[in-house]
Amino acid sequence: MADPPLHKPVVENVAAAAVWSVFADYGWFILFGLIVIYMLVQNLPRKIREQRSHSPAYEPEAIVRREEAMMAARQKMQEEMYAQAAAFREKQREREEEKRRQKIAKWESMKEGKGYKMTFGQNPAEEPDPGPSTSAAASKPKSEKKPLRSGGYNPLSGEGGGSCAWRPGRRGPSSGG
Repeated sequence: MADPPLHKPVVENVAAAAVWSVFADYGWFILFGLIVIYMLVQNLPRKIREQRSHSPAYEPEAIVRREEAMMAARQKMQEEMYAQAAAFREKQREREEEKRRQKIAKWESMKEGKGYKMTFGQNPAEEPDPGPSTSAAASKPKSEKKPLRSGGYNPLSGEGGGSCAWRPGRRGPSSGG
C-alpha cells in the first residue's frame, strides 16, 4: 500500500484561497467594522425613538401662535425699514435742495462779477448786498498788483524773457564715444 502524501494542499479552491488571504490581511479591520455596525444597529433605533419622544408635540394652536408672532416681528421690521427709507429720502432731498441753492448763489455771484469761488465761511445767503450797480465792470475793484511780466515780453522772439531759452538739439548720433 502506498503512503498518503505528506504535503497535502490546505485549500483546493482558488476563490476560498482569495477569501482566506483577505481575512489574513484585513481580519482585525473587518472584525472591528462588524462590531461597530452591530452597535449602530442596536443603538440607532433606540436613539430615534428617544428623539421622537422628546420632541414637542405639534399642536395647531402653538403653530398658529408662532406664525403670528413671526408675522408681527416681520411687520415691525418692515415698518422700521420704511421709516429709515423715508428719513434717507428726506435727507437726500435736503442735500439736493442745498446743492441747488449753492448753484444759484454761484450763478448770482458770477453775474455780479465776483467770481465763482467764494471765501471760506462765507454763506451766499448772508452776503451783504453792495447796492444796485450800473455794470459789472464798474463794481470790480482794481487791483494794485504789479504785472508778472514786462510789457515787451514776446515768447516767440525770446526778447524780454528770463534766463531760460530754447535751443535746438544736436545733430548726429546721440550715443557717446
